[in-house]
Amino acid sequence: MSLGLVTRLHLGSIRWRRSAAMISSRDGPARSGRGFGAERNPARVVSFSDAVFAITVTLLVLEIRPPTNHTNLLHGLAALWPSYLAYALTFLFIGQVWANHHIMFDHIRAADRVILLLNTVLLMSVAFLPFTTSVLAGALHSGHGQRTAAVLYGIAFDATALTFNAIWQYARRHRLLSETLDPAGATAIGRRFQLALAWLTTGVVLGLLLPVLGLAVIVAFNVYYWLPIRGESPRAQPSSSAPADGA
Repeated sequence: MSLGLVTRLHLGSIRWRRSAAMISSRDGPARSGRGFGAERNPARVVSFSDAVFAITVTLLVLEIRPPTNHTNLLHGLAALWPSYLAYALTFLFIGQVWANHHIMFDHIRAADRVILLLNTVLLMSVAFLPFTTSVLAGALHSGHGQRTAAVLYGIAFDATALTFNAIWQYARRHRLLSETLDPAGATAIGRRFQLALAWLTTGVVLGLLLPVLGLAVIVAFNVYYWLPIRGESPRAQPSSSAPADGA
């Protein structure tokens, strides 16, 4: 066996032991279960999700096709403003989805198969956004099909908000949230996610009536949802080394 292989196996063993120790110290003994009830450390869920977010935002810029006629390059670049607009809107949306995803999984102490399934559906919705972004940019550029494109764009956002709510509500009902999050904070986060669903649904309806209004609702949504959520930060755990009262 080569020295390099032995080193890799040793490092892998160290990482595995550290991971197990972190799970044990943070969550206590894992509750065993069968089927959908088995709980797992959500760290891998977050890592996989981060990779999907990173790939998706990279794909967004690939949807912007550079001008093929360079005789009047400045005009050709300026004519791509619909692509720039759709790119910026979607990039900021995915960014705040990524930020709120971290907030959500900061408080989910364990993930069972239902959480894994719902998070996969969430990522599937996010990965679909480059396509809807390209459709919206093409419709704005051509001046045709704008209503359909705006509605499709809003529905993709709405699907993301829907799966967010499903994950959070499931985690609350099945006691998968960390004890560092107090009930008031859990309620505030849940209400924020519910508002997102209602907000984006409104954008879909308005986009059906007037595409510009639907896009304006999404712009406002992006601005507001970058703001912090009240109670999102975990409570500080009391130090185990602190002297007991009356000692």
